Amino acid sequence: MKKILFLTGDFTEDYETMVPYQMLVMVGYEVHVVCPDKKKGDKIKTAIHDFEGDQTYTEKPGHNFVLNYSFDDVVTGNYSGLVIAGGRAPEYLRLHKKVLEIVQYFFEKDLPVAAICHGIQILTAAGVVKGRKLTAYPAVGPEVTLAGGDFQSIPVDGAFVDGNLVTSPAWPAHPAFIREFLKIMGAKIEL
Repeated sequence: MKKILFLTGDFTEDYETMVPYQMLVMVGYEVHVVCPDKKKGDKIKTAIHDFEGDQTYTEKPGHNFVLNYSFDDVVTGNYSGLVIAGGRAPEYLRLHKKVLEIVQYFFEKDLPVAAICHGIQILTAAGVVKGRKLTAYPAVGPEVTLAGGDFQSIPVDGAFVDGNLVTSPAWPAHPAFIREFLKIMGAKIEL
């Protein structure tokens, strides 16, 4: 069974952690959800971001999500793919040296990576977007450009694929985001 590493943290966007995790487990992957400085069984607090007609998203308390693996036990060579959730967590996760090293490993090995919304902030901090086409939450677009990436403005429910990288602007894109990630993971789903 292929294993997927899933990076998330406190005040991650609720849907961007819960839904992709559940979708990937549903199709048969073993998904290790981790957060730096936390162990298996620890909880992260999530936040629900919604689009209600304001100039930016609104934020409400989400759920407590129980991590199913310890960050310190991660061995990158054991994983076939990486998923990075958005929300506010990437602001501080990108300051963690091992997080950046993990991301760099997946890019060096050309393994599948999926990042959504503000999760792209971790990619820019890891220095892996130069020369790549990708999308993110629009407010992250300038960071993509400053990091040498080619920001793609797409509908909020879309996904953009560039080689081993799948990115999306926000949680309304989950169907496209996970579908495209499953394709680059080599999954075959027959209906």
